[in-house]
Amino acid sequence: MIKDNLKYTKDHEWLLVEGDTGTVGVTDFAQAELGDVVYVELPSVGTRVAAAQSFGTIEAVKAVAELFAPVSGAVSAINARLADEAGLINQDCYGDGWMIKIKLSDPQEVDRLLTPKEYGELLEQH
Repeated sequence: MIKDNLKYTKDHEWLLVEGDTGTVGVTDFAQAELGDVVYVELPSVGTRVAAAQSFGTIEAVKAVAELFAPVSGAVSAINARLADEAGLINQDCYGDGWMIKIKLSDPQEVDRLLTPKEYGELLEQH
């Protein structure tokens, strides 16, 4: 499942931009590849993140993987529900399973992310 209103990274994170803030999560492909998500380590609100740099980890039954920020900025919110309900990522990765919100420091970075079409082409290579 690929949402038309999102941007994507090659590392299978998605970004929804609303104003000067971007919401970040992992894609349906990523959650399916990982299997049952059991734990997510997220940064604290106020943490500065850089595009393509790790901002946390996701632990699933099959593997542990790093999470990479699609854009640079300051973390303005985290999904606190994931601390007790990490499985929300498997149930609704594009909705209740969102991870962090980033106040964008360089909105032009969004243009460097994959479009839904480009992300779909990337998935066809798997």
